[in-house]
Amino acid sequence: MNDTNIVELLQELIRIPSVNVDMSPTKGHIERGCAEYVGDFLQKCGAKVHFDEVERGRPNVIGKFPTRGGGPRLVFAPHLDTVSVDGMTIDPFGGEISDGKVWGRGASDTKGPMAAMLWALAMHRDSFASMKAEVSFVGLMGEEAGQPGSKHFGVTYSEDYDFAVVGEPTSLDIVHAHKGSCWLDLVTRGRACHGSEPEKGENAILKMAQWLPDLVIGLQKRFSAYEDPFLGLPTVSVGVINGGSSPNIVAASCRVTIDLRLTPALLTAGSAEEHVCAVLRELGQAEAVEVTPSATAPPLSEDPKQEWIQKFCELGATCVSAPWFCDAGWLVAAGIPSVACGPGSIAQAHTKDEFIDIDDLEAGGDFFYQYLKSLD
Repeated sequence: MNDTNIVELLQELIRIPSVNVDMSPTKGHIERGCAEYVGDFLQKCGAKVHFDEVERGRPNVIGKFPTRGGGPRLVFAPHLDTVSVDGMTIDPFGGEISDGKVWGRGASDTKGPMAAMLWALAMHRDSFASMKAEVSFVGLMGEEAGQPGSKHFGVTYSEDYDFAVVGEPTSLDIVHAHKGSCWLDLVTRGRACHGSEPEKGENAILKMAQWLPDLVIGLQKRFSAYEDPFLGLPTVSVGVINGGSSPNIVAASCRVTIDLRLTPALLTAGSAEEHVCAVLRELGQAEAVEVTPSATAPPLSEDPKQEWIQKFCELGATCVSAPWFCDAGWLVAAGIPSVACGPGSIAQAHTKDEFIDIDDLEAGGDFFYQYLKSLD
């Protein structure tokens, strides 16, 4: 294993389709194939491997390396799944090399960071037995839709780890803070009738249109009190609107989905739903609107002065915040201090021609290897 080639390792990971089945029900792939490959790799490195099935056929894969024990308990935690391959202009599962890059779905997000972590563990395998630090790896399922893998892992193993490094393409910066996210469905109800006599009905679309801009303005005003020194202000965006069934029928219902990006301070004063309902009450619309959360993710906010984060900084990393969210938020919510880090650029995530520069991939492997050495 000490002659593991990091580029070939990434190519093999890319060639195992693991498109999140919740994002692409007709073209998705459960993560088991990728989990089994990773589990076999970890076992060959000397780890004790366990498959923890979160959903049917969709396990987290956990590998724990035998050490002397008694030191800090670290877990590397990239995710196994990728987004859809629809619209890609390259072979999504080819793992081809050209122009000094490895191409394919997951090359950046996040099989590149995963390959860097696995390579570092393989290079360090002969030193684990003498280490006090306890080192584990978990490949998390389902990150790209709902994050059930990290939710389950955090709740189940929160007592077993002192900190986690979530694999994401951060250009080897340490993402110690990101906003949380909440999608809320807002629904108004009306009464359908023939479009030739609209006065006999009640138009749910017009109901929504009367107050929706004021809701956005009211939330922006409310959010101004919850600025974060790293993340800035919470935000609100109207992302989707659907109403009615036909041009000649007065709309009986209208649904809007709003995207809220949340700071930790905001959530200390109430949930996203509570903040929205408070503004609706101010507008006199609380009884006229149904409010339902459809997806949530907690924020991440770790003190960059923590000792285990500073070890990364001693290796040249910079602590930064990020506009996106990841599995680290759920791990922190469960009680496992976490950051996100990995080679590659987030700008390549989810793109039609995803790639990672080989130089960046190799730098990532060396970075994680040096971090493991610093724990000896």
